[in-house]
Order: sequence, then C-alpha cells, then structure tokens
Amino acid sequence: MKTTYHWIVFGMAALILGACSIGSQPEPAARSATTEGELLPIATQTLTASPLPPTDTPTPSPVPSATPTITATPPPQSYSPGNYPSGVNPLTGLQPADPALLERRPLAVKVQIFPRGQRPPWGISLADIVYDYYQNNGLTRFNAIFYGNEAGQVGPVRSARYFDDNILRMYKAIFAFGGADRRVLDRLFSADYADRLVVEGSSSCPALCRIDPNGFNYLIANTQELGKLAAGKGVDNTRQNLEGMSFQFPPPPGGAPAQQIYNRYSISAYNRWDYDPASGRYLRFQDVQEDTTGKDEAYAPLTDRASGVQVAADNVVVLLATHNPDEGSKTRIDINLTGSGPAVAFRDGLRYDVLWNRPALDSVLYLTNPDGTPFPFKHGVTWFQVMGQYSKVEEQSPGVWRFENRLP
Repeated sequence: MKTTYHWIVFGMAALILGACSIGSQPEPAARSATTEGELLPIATQTLTASPLPPTDTPTPSPVPSATPTITATPPPQSYSPGNYPSGVNPLTGLQPADPALLERRPLAVKVQIFPRGQRPPWGISLADIVYDYYQNNGLTRFNAIFYGNEAGQVGPVRSARYFDDNILRMYKAIFAFGGADRRVLDRLFSADYADRLVVEGSSSCPALCRIDPNGFNYLIANTQELGKLAAGKGVDNTRQNLEGMSFQFPPPPGGAPAQQIYNRYSISAYNRWDYDPASGRYLRFQDVQEDTTGKDEAYAPLTDRASGVQVAADNVVVLLATHNPDEGSKTRIDINLTGSGPAVAFRDGLRYDVLWNRPALDSVLYLTNPDGTPFPFKHGVTWFQVMGQYSKVEEQSPGVWRFENRLP
C-alpha cells in the first residue's frame, strides 16, 4: 500500500524544513534536580512518601440467577460557549462529583517526564487538560491543569518555561513550579498574574513538599493545599470565565480512522497513543530507550504512580505552532500559541484536520473546522501535543498516524 505524506507549513512556503531537533541524553538523576540556568531553592521540609496501594487479586463475580435489568446512562449533553450550566466543567463538559470545585481557579502544575528512571509521575490521570511540549535538549515536560478534580500528589514538580505563560493567561490558573531560568522568571514575575505563582520555599509545604522515595528528593504538589495557600496570600480564587471549548457526545462526521498516534520529538522523547474501543479512550505509551535511527523506538504504558492506572485521554490534539529559540540558550524556547494555526484532533478512534484558536491572550484555546464552525471535543480529558510549525505528518498505514517534531 502506498504511504502518503503531508507537510504542514507556517511562514514562507518556499523556506520550510527546519532542522530536526536532536535530543541529548536525559538529564541525570539528582537528589535536588536542576537544569542549566535554573534556580531551585532547597526545601526545608521532607515528607514520607505514601506507599503504592496493593494490587488486589481479582475474584470471580457470582453468576446472576436471572438477567438483571440495566438502566442505560444517558449520553452527556452538548455544550458550547454561552450555554454551560453552572455545574458543568467548561474544560471537560462533565459534571464533577463535587460541583463546588468549579467555584475557584484552575491549578496548573509543571510535571517532569524525564529522566526516565524517575517515572512514573504522580497525579496526572486526574488532570482535566495536559499540555505536553518541547522544553530543551530534546526533552518534553507536562503542564497539567486541575479543575474538576483534586489531587493529593502531583509531580515531580519541575521548572517553568516561557510556554507556561500561555497556560496562566488562558486558564487564569494558579501555577506551581520549581524554579526557572532567570529570564523566564523575569517574564513570569513581571506579569499581572505574579501573585498566582507558587514556588518552593520555606512556607510552601503542605502545598509544595519534598518526599524522598528511592533516594530521590522529589518536589510534590497538593492541589487542594495550593488553592488554600494562594487564598491565604490574598489571591482572588473565585470562579473565572473559562468558556471556549465545545463538547458533543457523538463524533462529528468526516473523520478518518485513527487507531494509533505516534508523536516523536527527538531521539529521546517520543510517545504513542493507542485507541481502546472498550473504553472509547486513547491509552498513553512512553519511550523507554534512546532511538538514534528512527527504527528502534520502544514503549511502555505510562501510568500514574498515585493510582497505578494507565494514563488515558478522551481527546488527543496535536497543535502545530511557531517555536522561537532564544539565541545561545538550550532552555528558552518561545512557543507562539496566540491567534490561530493548524491542528489535528483525535477522538473516538477518528482523525480530523482542524484549526486551533486563541483570539485573545485570555481566551481558552478551542478548535474549529476549516470552515470556521466549532469543532466539538469529546466530553472528558484532553491532551495537547504541542509541536513545531514545520512538523512532519505521515499516515504510515490506514489508521496509524505519525508526527515528527520539526523546529527552526
């Protein structure tokens, strides 16, 4: 079968094909982790990590003597900006178990995925939205946004990048991170949201605390305590306008089959999403070794250390955006996520060519079809894979899509 290739280009059409980002070896494990140019204060309080819950041995369920009566759960209603009921989470389209959680700001936490030896991360399966994006040296990092759920442990918490400015403005969030390059700190602390920044310090625990399992001094966040800490400092932690996304239960027409999604950022950082028809969700798999040839990728399920469950998403969206590295810096890459740009959305085992939109700095990012009509997310969790505007998109075989990151 003939393989088809698609190239998505921003800027001058004749001057494309930026250099492929080549990943370096993952940063080594350290008891108080830093990266080049980052400022990470040493914590004053250490907590004992909670052990992982034991795995129960399944027992067979009794066979019912008669066929039970099953009451079908009605599908979620469709929502769009302007018609969200007060009890519906505008970031998932779902009603949280505790509607009172919506009467506050979202909480964004910067979470590491490298080095590999310190996986799995804590708490990310409880996030409403996660952005996975290139940070430096061929590696990626997560910004996880919590609104409809609380998470007692999220982390390991790591340093900020320029890109996190987008999250703070779009979602009006309180942001927990573990330090940053001086120029990144200057941008964040000179912004109008500076009072919503939570960095490790002598008074940050129990919102941000150190735990030391297996000899690693991890920084871990507690979302409920983060909100309390911010409110105690006088931050306005009332409900914000987060409308922008549209939700629809049945998949829209026009989708192409999409059972697998490969996202390759470098020789070090790559991931895969497999569609699970039983749950109607995409399951996350993560790199386990370097791959210098493009033929030696190896994967394992990415799990949540707090719960033991595999990370899953109802929507996976690849955003293609301009990446502008600071000259001479490995840690400062300015990703432009304002205006509009091309994207590829995946839901219900289907693929759609769409546009991402953020018309104002404080607009929540949403999707539209090429004709400008709203594209509906599936109700639930969304993961955004942020890649360069010159990235390569390939349908390797029917239903198998591969994205390779390309930067200037």
